[in-house]
Amino acid sequence: MLTDLRDALRQLRKAPGFTATAILTLALGIGATTAIFTLVHQVMLKSLPVAKPEELWRVGDKIRCCNWGGYAQGDDNNFSLFSWEAYNYFRNHTPEFTDLAALQAGNAPLGIRRAGSQASVDTHNGQYVSGNFFRTFGVQPWMGRLLSDADDKEGAPFVAVMSHRVWQQKYGADPSVVGSSFQINGSAFTIIGVAPPGFYGAKLAGWGMPDFWLPIASEQALPGTQARMKKPQAAYLDIIGRVRPGTDPQKLEARLRVELHDWLGSHVPEMAPGELQLWQKQTLHLIPGGDGVTTMRNDYKDGLKILFIAAACVLLVACGNLANLMLARGLKDRGQIAIRVAMGASRARLIRKALVETVTLSVIGGACGIAVAIWGTRLILYLAIQIGGKDNYVPISATPSWPVLLFTLGISVCTGILFGVAPAWMTSRADPAEALRRANRSVGSNRSITQKVLVIGQVIMSIVLLSAAALLGRSLSNLKHQDFGFDHHGRYVAWINPTLSTLKPEQMEPLYRQINDRLQAIPGIRAVASATYAPMTGDSWNEGIRIQGQPEPDAKADSSAGWARITPSFFSTIGAKVALGRAFTEEDTATTRHVAVVNQAFVNRFLKGQNPIGQHFGENRLKYSGTYEIVGVIRDIRYMTWGYKEPIGPMFWVPEAQSVQYDDPNFTDGDRWSHYLYNIVLWAPGNPPALQENVRKALTGVNSELVLNGVDPYTSVVNADFQQQDMIATLTTIFGVLGLLLAAVGLYGVMSYIVEQRTSEIGLRMAVGATRSDMVRMVLRNSFWQIAIGLGIGIPLAILAGKLLKDQLFNVRPWDPFMLIGAALLLAFAALIASAIPARRAASIEPMIALRNEG
Repeated sequence: MLTDLRDALRQLRKAPGFTATAILTLALGIGATTAIFTLVHQVMLKSLPVAKPEELWRVGDKIRCCNWGGYAQGDDNNFSLFSWEAYNYFRNHTPEFTDLAALQAGNAPLGIRRAGSQASVDTHNGQYVSGNFFRTFGVQPWMGRLLSDADDKEGAPFVAVMSHRVWQQKYGADPSVVGSSFQINGSAFTIIGVAPPGFYGAKLAGWGMPDFWLPIASEQALPGTQARMKKPQAAYLDIIGRVRPGTDPQKLEARLRVELHDWLGSHVPEMAPGELQLWQKQTLHLIPGGDGVTTMRNDYKDGLKILFIAAACVLLVACGNLANLMLARGLKDRGQIAIRVAMGASRARLIRKALVETVTLSVIGGACGIAVAIWGTRLILYLAIQIGGKDNYVPISATPSWPVLLFTLGISVCTGILFGVAPAWMTSRADPAEALRRANRSVGSNRSITQKVLVIGQVIMSIVLLSAAALLGRSLSNLKHQDFGFDHHGRYVAWINPTLSTLKPEQMEPLYRQINDRLQAIPGIRAVASATYAPMTGDSWNEGIRIQGQPEPDAKADSSAGWARITPSFFSTIGAKVALGRAFTEEDTATTRHVAVVNQAFVNRFLKGQNPIGQHFGENRLKYSGTYEIVGVIRDIRYMTWGYKEPIGPMFWVPEAQSVQYDDPNFTDGDRWSHYLYNIVLWAPGNPPALQENVRKALTGVNSELVLNGVDPYTSVVNADFQQQDMIATLTTIFGVLGLLLAAVGLYGVMSYIVEQRTSEIGLRMAVGATRSDMVRMVLRNSFWQIAIGLGIGIPLAILAGKLLKDQLFNVRPWDPFMLIGAALLLAFAALIASAIPARRAASIEPMIALRNEG
């Protein structure tokens, strides 16, 4: 074997052109596949960096974010988020868990600076967790200590744990951080410890990864936060526990379902009519929790599967290319191989020698492919995951881990065997008698057919990749250019978070008036308006709707609607159109009747066939159905960043200036908290200079506690909502172009080799009267027969691939004829270029020289 390896390396050094081409081809194919597998491993396969992850189990199998009100969840009645009270009920009644931890389903925006510092506030992501969170996961502190149950009690001193990344990057690994006092959202917290390197929590997501962990009990004491801990119907916690050895998961799941029903049954008097119909149908599922809350897996699993298949197609095209090169090289040396056979070399010996060479080549190509994989992974992270504000951190590394390196080694060896077996087998079948003849007369028909079959396979893969790329690209264009119901051109979104300050909800309405006046004075700004969240910014608040004069809706009916609180001129600022009635004005104040504006979808669902103006509705309880009077209807606006294939849902808006006093403190608290508005929309056509700095100065002039996270062009905000689709379309296009180039190179190689082997035949044809044009047509006809067969097989497969992609497509047919024709024409054009050079070479052959060489 070592002799074969040394011989293989010597042969590769003797053919630098062949070796370089083969290594580059393999590096691209293996690198693309490894890049996707790097993400597949970290997103889909990797467990949490904690002790004994196999002992962890999650209560609930759905990914829900971030708050769920009431005593029923989802259309499937499947509980996956839990209140603080429900969590403690499970913890106290389930001895099968050695520890049961709770963690906030969303994230907690934090404004942080050292106590006594006059520096501006740094914005970070936080997460509220139970006191036993770190103990449950078997995590040890890097410095100081971690949270305990004593820290997670009402009245306990405010403490927090800092992530190792922030401690190192922001604070230079300063040991004095531990034990120091920090201002967090205006309150004094002591940093008691630093988490170990690599620990990012119990959730992997593309946004909101925690920089700090705070006890759940501390949330209710901070300004701008609701006392969710006190609300049994406020589900906002994921639950993961460590089970005792020998615990039967099925029996534990059954026990938890009984406990859920017992807990729900204790709250029957508080339930709404719809919940009374559904609470006994509620259930939950217990799933392995070693991976944590797999938000990113849930978001990216379909996209990664598509990309992995596309990368595998590129690798197969590369294998076909290399197989053709190896076959051509073997056929060129078949005389030498025949002599070896005549001298007693066995076929197995010849096959082994050839396979050692191909596997050696593929391993070298795989090593080079790691560099391609690192670059490719970084590109993917940029396209789909790491796009976000300066606080956005995702714990995914472009550097291949040991499992990824082993995958690369395995795929390299398999690739070497795959593209090496057929050429090794065919060239080993040399007839010893062939050594007595000239070896370059012609190519055996079987070998020529094999080469053509490989080219046809490459064409098939290429047309599938190109058509998929065209479909996904058209779909992405349709997504970005659909009618959103508002105009994002010439607009900007300023991101603020007043809850990071000590400002109270009652101060918000006059504060936003001042903000509006200050920002309106900035040169180039035409209009300003604020909202709880603007369209397509990623948030979603929803409530159940009750219409005055209508009965309680059926429990199974969808009676929900999204909503937002806004300032006057919001609709004109975003370019939305009023379809009926009016928008809010400065006359809608705290002393006037409570008014609302709804969208057309709201009217169609709840007031179909009626004049909506003057109708009344309320939230969640029939007794509140007279709360708001509808004064206007807005043309439907695409507000949510998901469900683009579904019709726009019902939506209503209420003015910032008005508050509702309910007889239920939970409703009053929710209304009060909703006066914090997080998006300021600026209509500033013409791209005013230094806009962000001017906005920052204006906000500081209004209140020094206001923190501006950034100002983004609204078009960029909208486009960022399609970042996963953009990633899939971009990478599929790259893979399609790569497959096309490899197929074209393969076709060029085969046609060049055929022309070389048929030199004598071409000379003879020209000697008996064939013209140079006849030779060009002969070569092109030979080439395009292969392309035609490949397209004939590939187009139906491309249509099938389009149908498999239908969930990723928006307003595009999987069998779109224009996309298929475009892909076929592009492939045919590439084939024409690849065949033209060998065709010209054939036409340039001199008959007498060719016949003399044959003689």
